[in-house]
Amino acid sequence: MNAERHPIDRRRFLQTAAAMTAANATSSLSADEDDNQPNLVIDCHAHIYGTDEVRYPTISNPYRPPDGTGTVDHLKREMQAAGVRFVTAIQTSTFYRWDNRFTTESARDNDDMMVGVCTLDPDDPRSPQLLEKYVTHFNVRGMRSVPARNGLLDDPGVDRLWQTAEELGIVINVLVNHSKRPEVEALAKRHSKLRIVLDHCFSLKAGPEFKPALNDVIAMAELPNVHAKLTFLPTGTAESYPFRDMHDACYRIVESFGADRCVWGSDFPCELWCPNVTYAQHLRLFTHELKLNSDDKAAILGKTAQRLWFP
Repeated sequence: MNAERHPIDRRRFLQTAAAMTAANATSSLSADEDDNQPNLVIDCHAHIYGTDEVRYPTISNPYRPPDGTGTVDHLKREMQAAGVRFVTAIQTSTFYRWDNRFTTESARDNDDMMVGVCTLDPDDPRSPQLLEKYVTHFNVRGMRSVPARNGLLDDPGVDRLWQTAEELGIVINVLVNHSKRPEVEALAKRHSKLRIVLDHCFSLKAGPEFKPALNDVIAMAELPNVHAKLTFLPTGTAESYPFRDMHDACYRIVESFGADRCVWGSDFPCELWCPNVTYAQHLRLFTHELKLNSDDKAAILGKTAQRLWFP
């Protein structure tokens, strides 16, 4: 593997972080907002969309955000208004499928506030080499993992990508439902040095599968290299904001994993992925509605993500 693994300029990152922290301390937020929101907030789940579909062609019948939403400029406006400092851009497979060029080039060109998380085809033997290229040259710090064409997550093609990610020192975001728990466990044990994040916590959703899915998420906490992404409240709820039917599940997950293995993400653009909540409200769930102590809040909203994607 190529030793040049961290294309983001560390000095630039540290200078930016220091400047943003200072700016936060002198911001015009109300006393209540300032007391409730940590200095460092990182959005761990944003999907971004380009407007140039000649340079970045979409798949057939893509899942589109409403006009004027989902762009990098829109994301920056939302982040600035909410006091969010950094973001992980997750490859938008429902728009670009395996073509990661827009995500990776955006991460490279906006490395003062963004890192990329690509998605690669486990059935394509070229994917491990492509992953190394993205990490080395395009400021990619993670890969979203999906099952192979045969439906298996614990598949040789998936395993090769996890091995490559482990060697590169990046993070695997795994996107599966709770029926795949045994396969996630097998891969996580096989790659014990690999940091793994459960995207959307097995897509927890109110209904008959809610309790077994929650139990499977909590069981994954036994594996020390597995982390929980707490993005499921607005997408899994059967209620309106602040989605109180999801609060107990969130508390149980945080208690099981520990806040130092939990992260927050916005599901940007909310107008597409969770239209029952705004970007600011999604963050407010964790700063205000969930009664988290200050240490847990700081870990979930920033410190854990900093350790995972912004070393």
